[in-house]
Amino acid sequence: MATARLSGTENRLVSLPLSRIRVIMKSSPEVSSINQDALFLTAKATELFVQYLATYSYKHGRGKEKNALTYTDLSHTAEECETFQFLADILPKKILASKYLKMLEKEKRDGEVREDDDEGEEEEDEDEAVGDSVGS
Repeated sequence: MATARLSGTENRLVSLPLSRIRVIMKSSPEVSSINQDALFLTAKATELFVQYLATYSYKHGRGKEKNALTYTDLSHTAEECETFQFLADILPKKILASKYLKMLEKEKRDGEVREDDDEGEEEEDEDEAVGDSVGS
């Protein structure tokens, strides 16, 4: 792989824009220069990964019923398939804003209850420590 530049045929073998991939790769502070072969292989690997994710999501989702791939199919795959679980934060399941607000309120209430419990436990620990030192 000693080619310095991608030939026209190699450039057509990938669908993703190589200039954008180069910009993304250079955004890492650890990368100083990018070999053309590395750029091409990264682009091709990315394409194959996206293709595999889409195909898997289509086959295991509701895509067959609707003859379409939906965001829900992708998020379900990210959540359920061990191979794609690293994408769960990037492809979260959609929820309604009202449900999200209720979840936030519940977490806030639970947090307040936990804080009260923690304060009570700390007071008990202090009482025990004082009792131990007095009894000694």
